[in-house]
Amino acid sequence: MNPEELKDRTKQFALRILKLVAALPKTVEGRAIANQLVRCGTSVAANYRATCRARSKAEFIAKIGVVLEEADEALLWLELIGEANLLPAKRVDPIRIEANELVAIMAASRKSAASNLKSAI
Repeated sequence: MNPEELKDRTKQFALRILKLVAALPKTVEGRAIANQLVRCGTSVAANYRATCRARSKAEFIAKIGVVLEEADEALLWLELIGEANLLPAKRVDPIRIEANELVAIMAASRKSAASNLKSAI
């Protein structure tokens, strides 16, 4: 997957997060999770775009680390939505799977970049 495809994938993830958040119940729990999830879920796309503009390998590694953290946080909130039965599993599972895949992609990218940086020194 090239950077442009991943930019689009993370943007689509953000849009899916926004739709899911709109469906959460307007309870104390639903609003609390909605606020957290909308921040980290949309942050994945914004921070990935910033990663693509990194001026060095070290900066790329730092920025992709932020994307990884945000994707992992989104995964946590999605797991909580499912485990607390705030929305049906059929509604949450596809986006939870996508979050998990994004975490894996970002972790692999960070590991590869760090390895390449070490071998260049």
